[in-house]
Amino acid sequence: MDSLTQMALGAALAAACVPKPDKRKAIVIGAALGTLPDLDVLIDYGNAVTNFTQHRGFSHSLFILLPVSIALWGLLRQMYAPVRNAPIPWLCAILLVLLTHPILDAHTAYGTQLFWPMESPPIMWSTIFIIDPLYTLPLLAGAIAIGLRPAKAWANRGLVLGIVLSTGYLAWTWVAKYHVQQQINQSFTSHSQADSFFSTPILFTSLLWRVVVLQNDGSYLEGYYSFLNPDKTIDFTHYPKNNTPFNQAESLPDAQRLLWFSQGFSNLRQVDDKLVISDLRMGFETSYVFNHVIARVKSADYVPMQSQLLPMKFNPDNLTFLWRQLVGKTVPD
Repeated sequence: MDSLTQMALGAALAAACVPKPDKRKAIVIGAALGTLPDLDVLIDYGNAVTNFTQHRGFSHSLFILLPVSIALWGLLRQMYAPVRNAPIPWLCAILLVLLTHPILDAHTAYGTQLFWPMESPPIMWSTIFIIDPLYTLPLLAGAIAIGLRPAKAWANRGLVLGIVLSTGYLAWTWVAKYHVQQQINQSFTSHSQADSFFSTPILFTSLLWRVVVLQNDGSYLEGYYSFLNPDKTIDFTHYPKNNTPFNQAESLPDAQRLLWFSQGFSNLRQVDDKLVISDLRMGFETSYVFNHVIARVKSADYVPMQSQLLPMKFNPDNLTFLWRQLVGKTVPD
Protein backbone atom coordinates (compact mmCIF):
# COMPACT_ATOMS: atom_id res chain seq x y z
CA MET A 1 0.00 0.00 0.00
CA ASP A 2 1.01 3.65 -0.26
CA SER A 3 3.05 5.28 2.52
CA LEU A 4 0.18 7.42 3.83
CA THR A 5 -1.97 4.32 4.34
CA GLN A 6 0.79 2.45 6.14
CA MET A 7 1.45 5.46 8.37
CA ALA A 8 -2.25 5.83 9.18
CA LEU A 9 -2.57 2.12 9.94
CA GLY A 10 0.51 2.14 12.15
CA ALA A 11 -0.58 5.26 14.02
CA ALA A 12 -4.12 3.98 14.59
CA LEU A 13 -3.09 0.50 15.77
CA ALA A 14 -0.37 1.78 18.08
CA ALA A 15 -2.67 4.39 19.63
CA ALA A 16 -5.38 1.76 20.17
CA CYS A 17 -3.01 -0.46 22.16
CA VAL A 18 -1.32 1.89 24.63
CA PRO A 19 -2.65 3.73 27.72
CA LYS A 20 -4.30 7.14 27.28
CA PRO A 21 -1.29 9.20 28.42
CA ASP A 22 0.85 7.54 25.71
CA LYS A 23 -1.51 7.79 22.76
CA ARG A 24 0.02 10.87 21.14
CA LYS A 25 3.48 9.35 21.43
CA ALA A 26 2.15 6.11 19.99
CA ILE A 27 0.76 7.93 16.95
CA VAL A 28 4.21 9.28 16.08
CA ILE A 29 6.01 6.00 16.79
CA GLY A 30 3.34 3.94 15.02
CA ALA A 31 3.46 6.13 11.92
CA ALA A 32 7.26 5.87 11.81
CA LEU A 33 7.27 2.09 12.27
CA GLY A 34 4.50 1.80 9.70
CA THR A 35 6.87 3.06 7.00
CA LEU A 36 9.98 1.24 8.27
CA PRO A 37 9.70 -1.91 6.08
CA ASP A 38 9.44 0.21 2.93
CA LEU A 39 12.88 1.73 3.46
CA ASP A 40 14.19 -1.22 1.46
CA VAL A 41 13.52 0.90 -1.63
CA LEU A 42 16.70 2.79 -0.71
CA ILE A 43 18.79 -0.33 -1.34
CA ASP A 44 20.37 -0.66 -4.79
CA TYR A 45 20.70 -4.34 -5.65
CA GLY A 46 22.57 -3.64 -8.87
CA ASN A 47 19.98 -3.57 -11.66
CA ALA A 48 16.35 -2.70 -12.31
CA VAL A 49 15.01 -6.26 -12.28
CA THR A 50 16.67 -7.12 -8.97
CA ASN A 51 15.50 -3.87 -7.39
CA PHE A 52 11.97 -4.57 -8.59
CA THR A 53 11.81 -8.16 -7.38
CA GLN A 54 13.69 -7.65 -4.08
CA HIS A 55 11.32 -4.90 -2.93
CA ARG A 56 9.00 -6.25 -0.23
CA GLY A 57 11.53 -8.99 0.34
CA PHE A 58 13.51 -9.44 3.57
CA SER A 59 12.12 -6.23 5.11
CA HIS A 60 8.57 -7.57 4.72
CA SER A 61 9.26 -11.11 5.88
CA LEU A 62 7.31 -12.27 8.92
CA PHE A 63 10.36 -14.33 9.86
CA ILE A 64 12.39 -11.10 10.08
CA LEU A 65 9.82 -8.66 11.43
CA LEU A 66 8.77 -10.84 14.37
CA PRO A 67 12.21 -10.96 16.03
CA VAL A 68 12.90 -7.34 15.01
CA SER A 69 9.68 -6.27 16.74
CA ILE A 70 10.65 -8.06 19.95
CA ALA A 71 14.20 -6.71 19.84
CA LEU A 72 12.96 -3.17 19.23
CA TRP A 73 10.51 -3.50 22.12
CA GLY A 74 13.29 -4.72 24.39
CA LEU A 75 15.48 -1.78 23.41
CA LEU A 76 12.72 0.76 23.98
CA ARG A 77 11.87 -0.84 27.30
CA GLN A 78 15.39 -0.08 28.46
CA MET A 79 15.54 3.44 27.06
CA TYR A 80 12.00 4.86 26.95
CA ALA A 81 9.90 5.37 30.09
CA PRO A 82 6.42 4.95 28.51
CA VAL A 83 7.38 1.49 27.23
CA ARG A 84 8.97 0.58 30.55
CA ASN A 85 5.81 1.63 32.42
CA ALA A 86 3.41 -0.28 30.16
CA PRO A 87 5.49 -3.02 28.51
CA ILE A 88 2.73 -5.38 27.35
CA PRO A 89 0.55 -2.74 25.62
CA TRP A 90 3.61 -1.37 23.86
CA LEU A 91 4.73 -4.85 22.82
CA CYS A 92 1.31 -5.39 21.26
CA ALA A 93 1.54 -2.01 19.53
CA ILE A 94 4.96 -2.67 17.99
CA LEU A 95 4.05 -6.21 16.90
CA LEU A 96 0.77 -5.11 15.32
CA VAL A 97 2.29 -2.18 13.46
CA LEU A 98 5.21 -4.08 11.96
CA LEU A 99 3.38 -7.33 11.19
CA THR A 100 0.26 -5.78 9.65
CA HIS A 101 2.40 -3.79 7.19
CA PRO A 102 3.43 -6.76 5.02
CA ILE A 103 0.08 -8.50 5.48
CA LEU A 104 -1.71 -5.44 4.11
CA ASP A 105 0.82 -5.24 1.25
CA ALA A 106 0.03 -8.85 0.38
CA HIS A 107 -3.52 -7.73 -0.41
CA THR A 108 -2.21 -5.78 -3.43
CA ALA A 109 -1.29 -6.98 -6.91
CA TYR A 110 2.44 -6.36 -6.45
CA GLY A 111 2.70 -9.09 -3.88
CA THR A 112 4.86 -9.52 -0.78
CA GLN A 113 7.51 -12.07 0.16
CA LEU A 114 5.98 -12.86 3.55
CA PHE A 115 8.09 -15.98 4.02
CA TRP A 116 11.50 -14.76 2.81
CA PRO A 117 14.08 -16.37 2.61
CA MET A 118 11.89 -19.20 1.32
CA GLU A 119 11.86 -19.18 -2.48
CA SER A 120 8.10 -19.31 -2.81
CA PRO A 121 6.68 -16.59 -5.12
CA PRO A 122 5.40 -13.41 -3.46
CA ILE A 123 1.97 -13.61 -1.86
CA MET A 124 -0.45 -11.52 -3.95
CA TRP A 125 -4.06 -11.79 -2.83
CA SER A 126 -4.82 -8.72 -4.99
CA THR A 127 -8.04 -7.72 -3.27
CA ILE A 128 -7.33 -3.99 -2.97
CA PHE A 129 -5.74 -1.32 -5.15
CA ILE A 130 -2.49 0.13 -3.83
CA ILE A 131 -4.27 3.44 -3.10
CA ASP A 132 -7.86 3.17 -1.88
CA PRO A 133 -9.31 6.13 0.05
CA LEU A 134 -12.16 4.04 1.47
CA TYR A 135 -9.61 1.99 3.36
CA THR A 136 -7.27 4.84 4.33
CA LEU A 137 -9.62 7.66 5.37
CA PRO A 138 -11.26 5.92 8.38
CA LEU A 139 -7.81 5.12 9.79
CA LEU A 140 -6.58 8.64 9.16
CA ALA A 141 -9.66 10.22 10.74
CA GLY A 142 -9.37 8.00 13.81
CA ALA A 143 -5.68 8.76 14.26
CA ILE A 144 -6.28 12.51 13.92
CA ALA A 145 -9.15 12.42 16.41
CA ILE A 146 -7.13 10.62 19.07
CA GLY A 147 -4.15 12.88 18.40
CA LEU A 148 -6.24 15.99 19.02
CA ARG A 149 -8.13 14.77 22.09
CA PRO A 150 -6.53 11.59 23.45
CA ALA A 151 -8.39 11.77 26.77
CA LYS A 152 -11.85 12.21 25.26
CA ALA A 153 -14.18 9.24 25.03
CA TRP A 154 -15.50 10.34 21.63
CA ALA A 155 -11.94 10.39 20.23
CA ASN A 156 -11.27 6.87 21.47
CA ARG A 157 -14.56 5.68 20.00
CA GLY A 158 -13.63 7.38 16.73
CA LEU A 159 -10.29 5.57 16.69
CA VAL A 160 -11.91 2.18 17.25
CA LEU A 161 -14.58 2.95 14.66
CA GLY A 162 -11.92 3.92 12.11
CA ILE A 163 -10.11 0.61 12.60
CA VAL A 164 -13.37 -1.35 12.41
CA LEU A 165 -14.52 0.44 9.24
CA SER A 166 -11.20 0.00 7.43
CA THR A 167 -10.99 -3.67 8.44
CA GLY A 168 -14.59 -4.18 7.37
CA TYR A 169 -13.83 -2.60 3.99
CA LEU A 170 -10.83 -4.91 3.56
CA ALA A 171 -13.11 -7.86 4.32
CA TRP A 172 -15.52 -6.59 1.65
CA THR A 173 -12.73 -6.69 -0.94
CA TRP A 174 -12.40 -10.44 -0.28
CA VAL A 175 -16.12 -10.87 -0.83
CA ALA A 176 -15.87 -8.83 -4.02
CA LYS A 177 -12.95 -10.88 -5.30
CA TYR A 178 -14.81 -14.13 -4.65
CA HIS A 179 -17.80 -12.81 -6.60
CA VAL A 180 -15.55 -11.79 -9.51
CA GLN A 181 -13.98 -15.24 -9.56
CA GLN A 182 -17.46 -16.77 -9.76
CA GLN A 183 -18.14 -14.56 -12.76
CA ILE A 184 -14.90 -15.70 -14.38
CA ASN A 185 -15.86 -19.34 -13.92
CA GLN A 186 -19.22 -18.69 -15.55
CA SER A 187 -17.48 -17.18 -18.58
CA PHE A 188 -15.79 -20.44 -19.54
CA THR A 189 -17.38 -23.68 -20.57
CA SER A 190 -14.60 -25.77 -19.05
CA HIS A 191 -12.25 -25.23 -16.17
CA SER A 192 -9.21 -25.90 -18.35
CA GLN A 193 -9.92 -22.74 -20.34
CA ALA A 194 -9.30 -20.65 -17.22
CA ASP A 195 -6.70 -22.66 -15.36
CA SER A 196 -4.59 -19.60 -14.67
CA PHE A 197 -6.32 -16.29 -14.09
CA PHE A 198 -5.67 -13.14 -12.14
CA SER A 199 -8.14 -10.56 -10.87
CA THR A 200 -7.48 -7.21 -9.23
CA PRO A 201 -9.38 -4.01 -8.50
CA ILE A 202 -8.58 -0.98 -10.62
CA LEU A 203 -7.67 2.61 -9.69
CA PHE A 204 -8.80 3.69 -6.22
CA THR A 205 -11.90 1.52 -6.03
CA SER A 206 -13.10 -2.01 -5.40
CA LEU A 207 -16.07 -1.56 -7.76
CA LEU A 208 -14.15 -2.19 -10.99
CA TRP A 209 -12.04 -5.33 -11.45
CA ARG A 210 -9.63 -6.30 -14.19
CA VAL A 211 -9.22 -9.96 -15.13
CA VAL A 212 -6.33 -11.59 -17.02
CA VAL A 213 -6.59 -15.20 -18.18
CA LEU A 214 -3.53 -17.05 -19.46
CA GLN A 215 -4.16 -19.49 -22.30
CA ASN A 216 -2.25 -22.71 -22.91
CA ASP A 217 -0.96 -21.44 -26.27
CA GLY A 218 0.76 -18.43 -24.66
CA SER A 219 -1.95 -15.91 -25.52
CA TYR A 220 -4.04 -14.20 -22.88
CA LEU A 221 -7.43 -12.60 -22.36
CA GLU A 222 -8.26 -9.32 -20.66
CA GLY A 223 -11.68 -8.33 -19.35
CA TYR A 224 -13.42 -6.12 -16.81
CA TYR A 225 -16.20 -6.60 -14.29
CA SER A 226 -18.05 -3.69 -12.68
CA PHE A 227 -20.20 -3.92 -9.57
CA LEU A 228 -22.19 -1.02 -11.00
CA ASN A 229 -23.32 -3.46 -13.70
CA PRO A 230 -23.49 -6.76 -11.79
CA ASP A 231 -25.65 -8.54 -14.38
CA LYS A 232 -23.27 -7.84 -17.25
CA THR A 233 -20.96 -10.74 -18.10
CA ILE A 234 -17.25 -10.20 -18.55
CA ASP A 235 -16.33 -9.41 -22.14
CA PHE A 236 -12.81 -10.63 -22.84
CA THR A 237 -10.41 -9.31 -25.46
CA HIS A 238 -7.97 -11.84 -26.86
CA TYR A 239 -4.30 -10.92 -27.21
CA PRO A 240 -2.38 -13.51 -29.25
CA LYS A 241 1.08 -14.65 -28.38
CA ASN A 242 3.59 -12.41 -30.10
CA ASN A 243 6.28 -13.71 -32.40
CA THR A 244 9.02 -13.58 -29.78
CA PRO A 245 10.62 -17.03 -29.33
CA PHE A 246 9.30 -17.21 -25.78
CA ASN A 247 10.95 -20.47 -24.82
CA GLN A 248 14.35 -19.13 -25.78
CA ALA A 249 13.83 -15.73 -24.16
CA GLU A 250 12.48 -17.05 -20.89
CA SER A 251 15.76 -18.84 -20.24
CA LEU A 252 17.43 -15.49 -19.63
CA PRO A 253 18.11 -14.94 -15.89
CA ASP A 254 16.17 -11.66 -15.71
CA ALA A 255 13.21 -13.21 -17.53
CA GLN A 256 13.20 -16.17 -15.15
CA ARG A 257 13.25 -13.83 -12.16
CA LEU A 258 10.37 -11.70 -13.49
CA LEU A 259 8.29 -14.74 -14.43
CA TRP A 260 8.81 -16.11 -10.92
CA PHE A 261 7.89 -12.79 -9.36
CA SER A 262 4.71 -12.36 -11.44
CA GLN A 263 3.79 -16.06 -11.20
CA GLY A 264 3.77 -16.25 -14.99
CA PHE A 265 1.65 -13.17 -15.62
CA SER A 266 4.21 -11.50 -17.86
CA ASN A 267 4.47 -10.82 -21.57
CA LEU A 268 7.68 -10.85 -23.59
CA ARG A 269 7.87 -8.78 -26.75
CA GLN A 270 10.48 -7.34 -29.04
CA VAL A 271 10.58 -3.55 -29.36
CA ASP A 272 13.02 -2.44 -32.04
CA ASP A 273 16.23 -4.28 -31.14
CA LYS A 274 15.36 -4.84 -27.48
CA LEU A 275 13.51 -7.53 -25.56
CA VAL A 276 10.92 -6.09 -23.16
CA ILE A 277 8.99 -7.99 -20.49
CA SER A 278 5.81 -6.44 -19.08
CA ASP A 279 4.10 -7.36 -15.82
CA LEU A 280 0.48 -8.12 -16.77
CA ARG A 281 -0.79 -7.70 -13.22
CA MET A 282 -0.41 -3.92 -12.93
CA GLY A 283 -1.86 -1.55 -15.49
CA PHE A 284 -3.70 -2.81 -18.53
CA GLU A 285 -3.08 -3.58 -22.19
CA THR A 286 -0.85 -0.93 -23.83
CA SER A 287 -0.35 0.85 -20.47
CA TYR A 288 1.48 -1.49 -18.12
CA VAL A 289 3.21 0.06 -15.13
CA PHE A 290 6.32 -2.12 -15.09
CA ASN A 291 8.15 -2.78 -18.37
CA HIS A 292 11.75 -4.00 -18.17
CA VAL A 293 14.27 -4.11 -20.99
CA ILE A 294 16.34 -7.23 -20.35
CA ALA A 295 18.21 -8.05 -23.59
CA ARG A 296 19.26 -6.87 -27.03
CA VAL A 297 18.39 -8.78 -30.17
CA LYS A 298 21.32 -9.57 -32.44
CA SER A 299 21.03 -11.98 -35.35
CA ALA A 300 17.98 -13.69 -33.85
CA ASP A 301 19.85 -14.19 -30.56
CA TYR A 302 19.18 -12.49 -27.24
CA VAL A 303 22.17 -10.83 -25.61
CA PRO A 304 21.55 -10.08 -21.92
CA MET A 305 22.06 -6.44 -20.91
CA GLN A 306 21.90 -4.33 -17.77
CA SER A 307 18.15 -4.30 -17.17
CA GLN A 308 16.26 -1.03 -17.37
CA LEU A 309 12.81 -0.03 -16.13
CA LEU A 310 11.03 1.91 -18.86
CA PRO A 311 9.05 4.96 -17.75
CA MET A 312 5.29 4.51 -17.85
CA LYS A 313 3.60 6.67 -20.46
CA PHE A 314 0.42 8.19 -19.07
CA ASN A 315 -2.42 8.60 -21.55
CA PRO A 316 -5.45 10.65 -20.39
CA ASP A 317 -7.61 8.45 -22.61
CA ASN A 318 -6.91 5.61 -20.16
CA LEU A 319 -9.09 7.32 -17.56
CA THR A 320 -11.93 7.59 -20.07
CA PHE A 321 -11.49 3.92 -20.90
CA LEU A 322 -11.65 2.89 -17.24
CA TRP A 323 -14.66 5.11 -16.59
CA ARG A 324 -16.44 3.46 -19.50
CA GLN A 325 -15.67 0.05 -18.03
CA LEU A 326 -16.95 1.14 -14.62
CA VAL A 327 -20.27 2.67 -15.67
CA GLY A 328 -20.82 0.44 -18.69
CA LYS A 329 -21.73 3.34 -20.95
CA THR A 330 -20.17 4.76 -24.07
CA VAL A 331 -18.24 7.93 -23.35
CA PRO A 332 -17.64 10.27 -26.30
CA ASP A 333 -13.99 10.65 -27.31
